[in-house]
This record gives sequence, C-alpha cells and structure tokens, in this order.
Amino acid sequence: MTAASHGVRTRTEQIGELADSTPVHRWTLANDRDMTVTVITYGGIIQTIEAPDRDGVPANLVLGLPTLDEYVAGNRPYLGALIGRYANRIAGGAFTLDGRTYRVPVNNPPNSLHGGTEGFDRRVWTATGTGDGVELAYTSPDGDMGYPGTLAVRVRYTLTADNELRIGYEATTDAPTHLNLTNHSYFNLAGEAAGDIGGHVLRLHAGRFTPTDATTIPTGELAPVAGTPFDFTSPHAIGERIGTDDEQLRFGLGYDHNYVIDRPPGAAQTLVPAARVEDPASGRVLEVATSEPGLQLYSGNQLDGTLTGTGGVAYGPRAGLCLETQHFPDSPNQPGFPSTVLRPGETFRSATVYRFGVSG
Repeated sequence: MTAASHGVRTRTEQIGELADSTPVHRWTLANDRDMTVTVITYGGIIQTIEAPDRDGVPANLVLGLPTLDEYVAGNRPYLGALIGRYANRIAGGAFTLDGRTYRVPVNNPPNSLHGGTEGFDRRVWTATGTGDGVELAYTSPDGDMGYPGTLAVRVRYTLTADNELRIGYEATTDAPTHLNLTNHSYFNLAGEAAGDIGGHVLRLHAGRFTPTDATTIPTGELAPVAGTPFDFTSPHAIGERIGTDDEQLRFGLGYDHNYVIDRPPGAAQTLVPAARVEDPASGRVLEVATSEPGLQLYSGNQLDGTLTGTGGVAYGPRAGLCLETQHFPDSPNQPGFPSTVLRPGETFRSATVYRFGVSG
C-alpha cells in the first residue's frame, strides 16, 4: 500500500510474524529531500533513518537490526523502540500511588527499567497510515507489568518536507497510573556502521542534571552542570571527558544521565530546544526539540559487540548515542520531580521533533 501527502510518501509491507502468527509490518516514510524513515509495528521500532551529508550522500543514521527475528530474540539495548509504560528506571521496582504500593518487574537489578521484562518495546502495535506518516496504537491492560489501569496509547510518527521526524504521544487511562513514554533510538550521524560517536559534538539546552547513585537512580537533587564533565551548555565532543576521575562517569564509563531541559517561565509542555549534535566529518546535524522536562543522554556504554546492525557491523561500546526525551527517572518515588501521574479524564500528550540537516 502506498500513500502520499505534501511531498511525503508512505508504503507498508509485511516483514514477518511472531510465533503466535501475529503479523508484523514495516512502514516506510520518504520525502523529496532524500530522507527516509522505516518503522516496524513490533515495538514501534525506528529501524532506519536515512539522510544526506553535506555532499548529498545518504546514510542510515540510527542503529538497527536487519530482521524481525533478531529484534524478537535479542533487542535488549532497545534499539529504536518505543518505551513504556515507564521509560527509564524505578527504584527497587516499586512505587506508591494514592496510598497503595505497586510492584513492577526488577529487570535491571535492583531496579525496574523501561517498563519491565515485557514493555512496550516487545508489543505489536496497530498501525494506521496518516498520509505523511503512521499512527501506532496499543492498549495496555490493567495490571500489565504491575501497572494499574487500562492504558490506551497512540504514537504518531510524521515525516515533514523539511527533514523533520515528529513523534507525538497521547494516552488515556481508566484508573490512576504512572506514565513516561519515549523513543530509544541510537544515533550515529556518521552512519550506523561508522563506530564510536565520541567525536560527535553535542550541545544541550540544560543547565542542570539529576545526579545518581551507583545503581543509576537519581538522588533527588537538581544539580548545576557548571564546572563538571556534564556541562554541554557549550558544544563539546561527547568523548572529550569520558574517562575522567568524576565519580558519576566512572559508574558506566560514559554518560547515562538525565538532564533538566531549560524552559522559560510559562512554557510548560511546549516545544523548546533540547539538543544539537553534529558529526564534523560528514557535516550532518541533528537538532532536538521537545515538550518533555528531561532528556536522557546515553552514550551507548553497554553495547558489547553481540549485535550486528543493518550495515553488517557489530555494535561495540559507544556505537551510537541516545537522546531520550522524557520525564525524570524514578519520578514516582521522587516528590520533588515533575509528576508522572495520569488520572481518568486526563489526556497525556507529549511531542518531540528530530530535525536533520547539515552544517555550512
């Protein structure tokens, strides 16, 4: 099936099925500026994003696996996946809501990570074409991975004629619950098979971050980045300060930290700039804007070479970086953080824009 809207074309094809015969489809979005995005309905995964460099040469800029079977069998780094019900970590796999304690799977001991053992990254989403993209829908039943409430989620991927990939999230619930949604794409602007992203130059619109303990759970402090290796308020190469004596970086030999996005007064839940990253060699630039309060910078520290990507190259440490727009980790247990509670009658809405271009 093929459709077109405003210079953007979409196409869908079945790429396989799960063991229970559930079919899985891939949607291809393409515009007239040589940008192409592919999304699969298993996990809502962004499999590829192709965009040109300063010489007009395209490359795939996200880490991904060649086949559906490989995603089903081994995608524990969450390459390209939609994450829920709760992106990032919940301390001890437990939280209290309205006086009742809920327990969720501990899959990143001693904590719960990215929704548990069977999060949204392992579900098949129902897809509907939108002309310039695809909308994915999934209903998470009450008690799914320990979370309360039946949750109806819609995620829309839209490609624009200006080389923007827009992701819009929407959800409702029939009982109070916690919710934190994100996309877990790993970017390598030199090309997904190009290796270490340490030379990528990053700027974050974030003057504060949330320091963590040894299990990567926030301490509750919103600390200034000034004077630390976490300061990207001016551009720095990502690998420039990895391996310093800073205790936070020694935990994971790289970045895996939530930043508090700078937001002017009165601009809550509106799109604001969050990040800019550039690969000096190719000239490719990625700019990120979001309505979310936080962004998790993850430098791919735990990629270990066991997964081989779409380009036939094994993904070792720092083969890609994540810029996960989100609420803060462990917010259900941190009363000083922005709330992640969603109640009946409310609609959760969030938006993130990834704009691809080239430097002059």
